[in-house]
Amino acid sequence: MQKYQYTKLFFLLLILCVPSIWAAAQANDSDSDSQYAGTPLPRSTPEAQGISSEAVLQFVQAVDKINTLHSFMLVRHGYVIADGWWKPEGPNKPHMLWSLSKSFNSTAVGLAISEGKLSLSDHVLKFFPDDAPADPSDNLKAVTVRDLLTMSSGQATEPQKVNGEMTVRQFLSHPFVYKPGTHFLYNTMGAYTLSAIVTKVTGQTSLEYLEPRLFEPLGIKNPQWDSSREGYSLGGSGLHLCTEDIAKFGQLYLQKGKWNGRQLIPKTWVKEATSKHIRNDGEGHSKIGIDWCQGYGFQFWRCTHNAFRGDGAHGQLCVVIPDKDAVIAITADTSKFQNEMNAIWTYLYPAFQSKALPADPSADAQLAAATANLTAHPAPVAKAP
Repeated sequence: MQKYQYTKLFFLLLILCVPSIWAAAQANDSDSDSQYAGTPLPRSTPEAQGISSEAVLQFVQAVDKINTLHSFMLVRHGYVIADGWWKPEGPNKPHMLWSLSKSFNSTAVGLAISEGKLSLSDHVLKFFPDDAPADPSDNLKAVTVRDLLTMSSGQATEPQKVNGEMTVRQFLSHPFVYKPGTHFLYNTMGAYTLSAIVTKVTGQTSLEYLEPRLFEPLGIKNPQWDSSREGYSLGGSGLHLCTEDIAKFGQLYLQKGKWNGRQLIPKTWVKEATSKHIRNDGEGHSKIGIDWCQGYGFQFWRCTHNAFRGDGAHGQLCVVIPDKDAVIAITADTSKFQNEMNAIWTYLYPAFQSKALPADPSADAQLAAATANLTAHPAPVAKAP
């Protein structure tokens, strides 16, 4: 009898303790995720910021058909009015930005220029006397920082990694066929070389240099940027951020470099970086889509509808639409870049209104329900014949 009572007491204590143990475990998981959660942007409803929840829902339904999105965040007039994550992704989970990293790296270059540490007209070889070929060509001698920013250094093909690594020496040893500034060629190793230049002139990696100047003021917590064996941030790729961090970056550029009353990036740099400096309608970009043929700035792409963006492989997007005072951040694992852009132009762009709309609780609830139940659906793997 006594043994039975002890057994009963044991199970009673177990029943009482399990919820507490589970809650503690959940809290620990949350704490782990929250190490990447920075200061949030203000929130609002679509209608309050001049777009219908129905239009946003149509956008969500359209992009949900793409294999596959991971997240989106829509910002209007500085307010997050809709967002969603395709499970198992989540708001506090950092995402590889791939080449969207280039726009952040460009910002590091712009800030270094504003601090007088280099200039757009500086020749690249001056920073790497030990990595230059023994007999550099005239074209290589002429390559400037501006040429690297505009993807027009003069190479006919993009240098490839050696044993999985990028090096400045490999970039400089690759043939420079064209006169710099005349031929657009997407060039990630050129962006890596820009990151190396930032380190040469500041003594810090691009990540270290940007932390107090960009990431901390924006409330971006624990940014991670992969680095090379040479000790440079990869520059052209490798940055890991959360979706809201991408949206903040876009909002900063929409606000011409100003954040909470402080000019983080010179207004002149924002204008220059996001303006068209070279044509990019060759090299097969028309096969990707119309938004890949609108010109290129300083590691930013021009878009249709007078917009600009940073983007990265597998569908990473930071689209800024000044005419509509809007920013759209997207993370994904897809090759359907233009489908993402088309959904923006088809469902969101024409729906933006200049004034607030009447509240629509029913449509807002439908949108909330839809974004709460998103699940990633990668493209099916082709079966072997």
